[in-house]
Amino acid sequence: MPLPTLDVFQVIADKNRREILHLLTKESLTINHLADNFPISRPAVSKHIKILQEAGFISIRDQGRERYCTIQKEGFDRLREWIQYFDSFWAAKFAKLESILNNTKNNQHGK
Repeated sequence: MPLPTLDVFQVIADKNRREILHLLTKESLTINHLADNFPISRPAVSKHIKILQEAGFISIRDQGRERYCTIQKEGFDRLREWIQYFDSFWAAKFAKLESILNNTKNNQHGK
């Protein structure tokens, strides 16, 4: 059964997936090693890993009989793009407000 397509916010909404990402910031880990850190079944951890992989947050490489997970930048880039859009929106709004306040202040001093 194929996994549903999730946006990046749905992917990081799950606390287990966020914890997997935190663990992978320290080093690449095998799927079994990751599973040892959670009170859920290995198949459940594997499903979370697959979701993270499909969203571009991690990659998986086979090394012998082990499968290593490594954190990737792609998923975070999509988060950053979304956040930057709103950063720009608010920066423009605050710049406009500052301009209005400065004009009001200058008009009051000019009277």
